Amino acid sequence: MNLMSTLIRDEIQEMSAYTVADIPDSCIKLDAMELPCRFPEDMQKELACALAVAEINRYPNPATSGLQQLLKETFQIPKQAQIVLGNGSDELIQLITMLLAKPNAKILSVDPSFVMYRRNAVLFGLEYIGVPLNDDFTLNLTAILSAIKTHQPELIFIAYPNNPTGVPFRHEDVQEIIDAAPGVIVIDEAYGSFSLDSFLPYAGNVEKLVVMRTLSKIGFAGLRLGYACGHSILMNELAKIVPPYNMNQLSLTAAKFALRHYGWVEEQINILKRERSRLSEALSLLPEVKVFASEANFITIRVPDVELVFKALKDSNILIKNLHGSHPLLDQCLRLTVGTFEQNQQVLNVFQHLFSK
Repeated sequence: MNLMSTLIRDEIQEMSAYTVADIPDSCIKLDAMELPCRFPEDMQKELACALAVAEINRYPNPATSGLQQLLKETFQIPKQAQIVLGNGSDELIQLITMLLAKPNAKILSVDPSFVMYRRNAVLFGLEYIGVPLNDDFTLNLTAILSAIKTHQPELIFIAYPNNPTGVPFRHEDVQEIIDAAPGVIVIDEAYGSFSLDSFLPYAGNVEKLVVMRTLSKIGFAGLRLGYACGHSILMNELAKIVPPYNMNQLSLTAAKFALRHYGWVEEQINILKRERSRLSEALSLLPEVKVFASEANFITIRVPDVELVFKALKDSNILIKNLHGSHPLLDQCLRLTVGTFEQNQQVLNVFQHLFSK
């Protein structure tokens, strides 16, 4: 037994590090729900000028950066809502979990959902309760309300739309969960810009409700910028544990630039939503391919032989996410990020070759 094995917590030693695949630039990368486009050349030059004069010799002050007001104006966030910025949604999930990590505290979510909810429960010593979804990835409201009543969790996470399934939940069902929550409830709208519904209009009105979003899924994953919107009482407590200078000057500058050019961003989102429909419809016509409804920027499908399809796509230089083995409900499932028309067509070509009669 080495020294580190005696010093490091057992549950940490049992975890695996989150790995990011080393992918060739030539690969069609459809595994991580990134927007497949970048600013046009004239906007890139304009952004470069803005970044060139950013005061990187000074510590950033996110609170006075003006970004919160731009977020409110761009996404119609209620005036009374207070915003806390995070280094991506991941940091905010970690901080909110830390905020409520009392002895014997519990986190509840649906299963399968975003892996970081469970991971942070383990990290901070909270008990994690995962309530299984229905077989079609819809919400089992009866089961989740029963679990809330039984376990009285201090913290509930609901990804809306859900990840990794993309399937939207009924607004009324999520509202029932909010009403039943005995503690803090986070509605994680990482993919909210691609959805028909949002709980952002309620942010700041209900003390226990946090609505979380990110710029990552709308074209700016590299900025690592997420934001949590909520009631001032809760957000003031969360602000106490946010690391000083957790955002950097370049990300703050680039984020403000992106929001000032949100018209261009919104055009790309609308293009992707149309492509999502086209890709879903084309895949659903193929025998043996089950396509699940999605309001995210990805599509989850089930096929007879997931390894065969994954390899065929990889052999065509296309990388997607293999979900098989991560949860029993995800048996033989793949997740495809919606790409450009040309990228999606290449995906369809592979599927049509494999499954056309």
